[in-house]
Amino acid sequence: MDMAIRDLQPSQFYLSAGKLERVRSWFDPRDLSGFEPLPVKLLDGRYVLTDGHTRAFAGLSAGLERVPVVWDEDELDWEAYRIDVAACLRRGVAGVEDLAGRVLSEADYARKWIGWCDAVHEVLSIQRSL
Repeated sequence: MDMAIRDLQPSQFYLSAGKLERVRSWFDPRDLSGFEPLPVKLLDGRYVLTDGHTRAFAGLSAGLERVPVVWDEDELDWEAYRIDVAACLRRGVAGVEDLAGRVLSEADYARKWIGWCDAVHEVLSIQRSL
């Protein structure tokens, strides 16, 4: 199955420059045979990327309009994803194209994005223990 890239809502608001460079080293927009489908979930009326943001951005940057997707059936923390999507929307990240100015160095990505995720999970853990 495939979907229009522009219909996909990111659930993260930063990309790693190193990871993007690694994806671009193997990515060929004319041959998607090695392009693992992007996991998506219908969440609150939006098709949300649960992973594969870097591949989606690389595809869009290379001119792809559609990408392979697969329904994410994993048991994930959907409350955390709702928080992440809301944070994306507050920051103006309503589509993959909005990640263009949000590519960070490895260190900044770890501090800003991984740090964000850790904080969200810590807050949710505290709330759930009350």
